[in-house]
Amino acid sequence: MSSKLLSFFSRWVTPNQLTLLRIFVVPIVYGLIYVHREDHWILLATWVLYVLACLTDYWDGVLARYQNNTSRLGKLLDPVADKILLASLMIALVEVDRAPGALVTLILMRELAITGLRSVAAAEGRVISANSGGKLKTFSQMFAVGFLMIHYPTLWLPCHEIGIILLWFSTGVTLWTGWQYFREFYFESN
Repeated sequence: MSSKLLSFFSRWVTPNQLTLLRIFVVPIVYGLIYVHREDHWILLATWVLYVLACLTDYWDGVLARYQNNTSRLGKLLDPVADKILLASLMIALVEVDRAPGALVTLILMRELAITGLRSVAAAEGRVISANSGGKLKTFSQMFAVGFLMIHYPTLWLPCHEIGIILLWFSTGVTLWTGWQYFREFYFESN
């Protein structure tokens, strides 16, 4: 993003506002998936809204660095917003038979386990920071959910099949990074 564009947006928008926008979009996207599960055009519009919500995950970081405005609230809200967005939509996709419940359950179990681990670490005065594996996990989950939302063959792509493959990949990355966080915590404790 050019510095002129960043300068313009930084006058009107804060990084935390973008993060909150990501959270506020969730009920809209969830409802549209659930209510209009077979309407191709509404699903396409819903997908565009979802992609914009995902892009706020990138933009809030860029804007925070540009404004030199990282906050404790932002560090807390950003990963929570990702989890709310992705967990809610994965559940919606299971409800409308677009995603396997077993894979989504594994992903959600890992997310809860790592949240618990971070709470234990915080109680001990330690921080478990996100790493590149965690960013890959979020990115792969976003892509999987995006393809599963479209569901229909679009632009000659078998979106549902691609989404299922990406969800399997994402589940593997999710479990692997969860193992890494637990291993790192354990070895630092001993």
